[in-house]
Amino acid sequence: MHEVAAPPVALPPERHPVDHGGPPEHARDPWGWCLALPLVFAALASIRLTVPSAPYFDEVHYLPAARALLEGGPYLNREHPLLGKELIALGIAVFGDGPLGWRIMPLVAGTLVVAASMRATWHASMDRYATITLGVLLASGFHLFVQSRIAMLDIFMAAFLALAAWAFAAAIREPETGRWRLALCGVAIGCALGAKWNAISLAMLPGLAFFAARLSAGRRRLLMSRRGIPVPGVSLIEAFAWLGLVPLAVYALTFLPGYWMGTPLRPSPFAGELFPFGLVEFHREILDLQRSVMAPHNYQSTWAQWVTNTRGIWYLYEFADGAQRGVLLIGNPLTMLLGLFALVWCALTGFWRREWAKVAAVIGYAASLGLWVIAPKPVQFYYHYMMPSVFLLAALALALSDLRQVERLRWLGWAVPLGSALFLALFWKVLSGAPLDGPMSFADWTWISGWR
Repeated sequence: MHEVAAPPVALPPERHPVDHGGPPEHARDPWGWCLALPLVFAALASIRLTVPSAPYFDEVHYLPAARALLEGGPYLNREHPLLGKELIALGIAVFGDGPLGWRIMPLVAGTLVVAASMRATWHASMDRYATITLGVLLASGFHLFVQSRIAMLDIFMAAFLALAAWAFAAAIREPETGRWRLALCGVAIGCALGAKWNAISLAMLPGLAFFAARLSAGRRRLLMSRRGIPVPGVSLIEAFAWLGLVPLAVYALTFLPGYWMGTPLRPSPFAGELFPFGLVEFHREILDLQRSVMAPHNYQSTWAQWVTNTRGIWYLYEFADGAQRGVLLIGNPLTMLLGLFALVWCALTGFWRREWAKVAAVIGYAASLGLWVIAPKPVQFYYHYMMPSVFLLAALALALSDLRQVERLRWLGWAVPLGSALFLALFWKVLSGAPLDGPMSFADWTWISGWR
């Protein structure tokens, strides 16, 4: 008797099978979208970038610190590392000490978040739809838009973390270039930590993921073997160097200007504020400042309010540049809530089907939010939810990709991204600092009391 060949198994469109060695023939890299959507985001976010023309919200802390870097002044804003303020100082040095110079580098960083997050999603999932959808959701998600238009530190941390995710996912997908991609991942992690300490919970994940994957491969020579997942050709010892030692070295290098600061007349590395005790002693001061009890703030909030999108922050609400203006930080009312259901879906299906892009979105969300659940920082704000929101939107994009395989729910695949964009348009005036009708205009957008 002749054997009857089994019929081929049909794969869902644009979804890469877990155990397959490479992308299916019909998986087409959406690199054009990965260029176009960040550019559209940058164009939108640049509208009224220089409004208000005076520093607002936390710019009053970071701009003096950036100016001190340029002038050799004292180390200001000592509770945070230097890199974010160095990048703000770079914008001032190139474009002048005005609103464009203050905010141009945050705009560049926000654009990088969109592009790098899309590339990371593509390499992790090989899902064209999810990659493009994530770009739309991020660009219209409020968090990224507002933070890309103000001289604060979180946007730089987010940009470097997104670059690290892109490099790590690409190293796994294309192991022939894995070594240098892991090195880039380590550099990006070090820069993220140098921008803001909040990156710590996510900074550990690539190394832990590499260790867990190699351990699951069952290699007898665990530390030295170069075989097996996640990056064949790279041993666990080498991965530790790229993902552990390189980030620490890069992080330390971001503090180099600190050895000169405070000595405008005698620029010497042996007279600056970090000499003679260096980073170790200085980090004790940073830690003490982070733990110090701040005065209660009108806009402080808790992680539970972030998750439910029930507490916002008015970064600006005053008469400025000839008109009543406001800048409100809340989450997109549509995607912040739908994303919670998507996280549950990704947790259930990701672990069950071994779809690691979904698992990464869930773990990234839990790690970045979990930091604030246990952090000994008494006063917290909604902008700390920006990194968890990136993972939440990634989970939503992946979940929507699954729903597109169900005929009756296929319409959600375009309705949710469109709805997210419509909410951006609806809240446009209080996201972009546009002129408002009058002092009571805030009531048009404060649908719940926590947004007032």
